[in-house]
Amino acid sequence: MPTPESAATAAELRTAMGKLTRRVKHEDRIPLGQIAVLGALDRDGAMTTSDLAADQRVRPQSMARVVGLLMEQGLITRRAHPTDGRKSLAELTDAGRAALEAERGRRAGWLAQAIEAELTDEEQAVLARSAALLERLATH
Repeated sequence: MPTPESAATAAELRTAMGKLTRRVKHEDRIPLGQIAVLGALDRDGAMTTSDLAADQRVRPQSMARVVGLLMEQGLITRRAHPTDGRKSLAELTDAGRAALEAERGRRAGWLAQAIEAELTDEEQAVLARSAALLERLATH
């Protein structure tokens, strides 16, 4: 059972992270679900629609729609699976990689400007150290 202090910190952190996430989303030009798929393909390489659905924790039918939209936009393409002729792999196109990098740049750019504008040098140092702690919590 968490201590009252840990529970209060968790509640405050969850609220702050939610607000920050929503604010960063305002910089998006590509819907979050589509960006998440592009990011997964960039990180992990070509994947089947089923693997993407499992990775994103959505139904395969929902992922098939997202993959279709991304293909229509020329951001991903399909190729034959190397060992299973019944499957195909989705992979980023050059346009998809460029769109993903632009999206990441917009998000990081806004956040970097906000950090510089709103935080003192000392607060920026604390935040930099906190990033590793947040990463540890995210992988727990």
